Amino acid sequence: MENNGFLNQETLHDYYGEPNERAAKKQMEKLEKHSRHFISLSPFFVLSTSSSEGTDASPRGDAPGFVTVLDDHTLLIPDRMGNNRVDSMHNIMENPNVGMLFLVPGMNETLRINGKARVITDEKLLKPMPVKGKSPKSALIVEIDEVYMHCAKALMRSHLWDSERHIERSSFPTLGQVFKDQVGSDQDAEEIEKLVQEGYVTRLY
Repeated sequence: MENNGFLNQETLHDYYGEPNERAAKKQMEKLEKHSRHFISLSPFFVLSTSSSEGTDASPRGDAPGFVTVLDDHTLLIPDRMGNNRVDSMHNIMENPNVGMLFLVPGMNETLRINGKARVITDEKLLKPMPVKGKSPKSALIVEIDEVYMHCAKALMRSHLWDSERHIERSSFPTLGQVFKDQVGSDQDAEEIEKLVQEGYVTRLY
């Protein structure tokens, strides 16, 4: 089959073949007991958003269960203190379609959820989600379109949770040094890193 080195909609499944029956049927339109349980155990997920200017992936983390399941079709996600770029929110206001990949430390399987998000500031919803006495300034409500478990192959290949394969932190520059090199700041790398570390203490919540 000639494809000139590129695949398209017409040639994709000719090249890869069709998914097996289990893979084809695993997609659900709502949460059930296993996906709800997975979300309750997860302290981390990646949020994917997009706009006319491009696509963005943003890490989101907090204590396990920080994402609230309002019902089988709806998630509530607090927005904790960040750098105020609010890239994800800008994208959602233009294009509400989002993708989420949930991880649970020690598990190689992941949970994927796709849906449509809105940014809300309703105090009745935000007030029950405080950490250290601080409620989030806003949250995302996600109306679920698709839910499915993803097999373990990617994390097995990466050995993500294998502590023996974790690098020594000193083998990679500090964020202060990276920022200085990338942005060309006049500040010393050590001074930038000090501010970064102070922010981790004072602006985590």
